[in-house]
Amino acid sequence: MKIAMLARNPDLYSHRRLVEAAEQRGHEIDILNTLRVSMNITSHRPRALYNGQALTGYEAVIPRIGASITQYGLAVLRQFEMMGVWCLNESVAIGRSRDKLRSLQILSRRGLGLPVTAFAHDPKQTEEVLKIVGGAPCVIKLLEGTQGIGVVLAETEKSAKSVIEAFRGANVNILVQEFIKEAGSSDIRVLVVGGKVIASMMRTGAEDDFRSNLHRGGSAKPIRITPEERSTAVRAAKAMGLNVCGVDMLRSNHGPVIMEVNSSPGLEGIENATGKDVAGTIIDFIDKNQTPGKTRTRGSG
Repeated sequence: MKIAMLARNPDLYSHRRLVEAAEQRGHEIDILNTLRVSMNITSHRPRALYNGQALTGYEAVIPRIGASITQYGLAVLRQFEMMGVWCLNESVAIGRSRDKLRSLQILSRRGLGLPVTAFAHDPKQTEEVLKIVGGAPCVIKLLEGTQGIGVVLAETEKSAKSVIEAFRGANVNILVQEFIKEAGSSDIRVLVVGGKVIASMMRTGAEDDFRSNLHRGGSAKPIRITPEERSTAVRAAKAMGLNVCGVDMLRSNHGPVIMEVNSSPGLEGIENATGKDVAGTIIDFIDKNQTPGKTRTRGSG
């Protein structure tokens, strides 16, 4: 099989592992810098080009689109979908997961556990927003933030009001969520592939940091998740329409609550923590499910 991976940095651990796993299974795989792909959008014969050369013969696409280039990356992915190339995660599903507000609304509609979340446009509604989430302490998140960047823990009502008003005064969209105190600085990352949980780990934040992101100095260890946590992760992936994703959850007093569904989860932390061949499982899923023209959305949406 000939596979294209849309990624900007071929040296990242996740990308190297996917290439290694694909080649071990006899597949041909090329890493294409997403920003260098151009598109010929024409009736009946849509084409994608790379450095001026038409991209042909690819049977599957692995999108590893960075958050900073989501809009252009999704346009490139839609072009492949229009060309009938099977995509590991489709453009519509990735778009849902990248929009924090929309993803929470979708998960809420499916009845999945979430922290109490408030969203408002007018800075004058700050007190109402804080009331919804139960006051301070609370967590304030930029809608565009990734890897723990743009996430603030406001420990008092005064500091919460100051942060919210400052963000909104700068015309930055934010979410305000209840702080799940009982989770401490730990969360659970569950890797779902093809509707099945294949690996799970507990991430714990660095000292004096409530964020558990490994990029910010956190640590990870394998963990046995509960049946409810397993079901929550699988249902979240299905709600988003993602074949591969990382579902981040907190253990609250009322069960698991979902913080985020990540459509391009990093593999280094979870492979090192669990010893599992996550990259190989992803390539095996592609091998079993890739079908020309099977893309559901065909570039729509």
